[in-house]
Amino acid sequence: MAFFMRRAATHSDAEDMTQELFAKLARAEDPAMQNPDAYVFQMAANLLRDRHRRERVRAGYRAAMAAGDPVDLEPIDPARILQGREDLGEVSRALRELPERTRAIFLLYRLEGMKQAELATLYGMTTSGVQKHILKAMGHLTRRLRANP
Repeated sequence: MAFFMRRAATHSDAEDMTQELFAKLARAEDPAMQNPDAYVFQMAANLLRDRHRRERVRAGYRAAMAAGDPVDLEPIDPARILQGREDLGEVSRALRELPERTRAIFLLYRLEGMKQAELATLYGMTTSGVQKHILKAMGHLTRRLRANP
């Protein structure tokens, strides 16, 4: 708490960060750390840094709103929504043209964020084999979507 009190704007901020630090420590998976004091202080410094970073972003947003500057938001446009749906449909059709295994590997890699090594284990193949499936899918999508602009 003293660490945060010296660096935080208010007492309540210091209390909030202390509570957040203890919550993170309770979820920590490595209870047998070599230097607990250093670990706790590094976590506290990271929390403080993250809080300052978020506050800078919020302050910039508030200043932009107060100045009347347009925020980088595109308006909801029915034509744009329709075009997005059509594009998504085209991607979906192109994906259905792929062999089942290639499509599944590609979707797990791109949408689910699975690592190539995990996919290789899951499908009982080498990482190189997974890469070939991903490249095949990407090549097919690129060709198919360029052909229908």
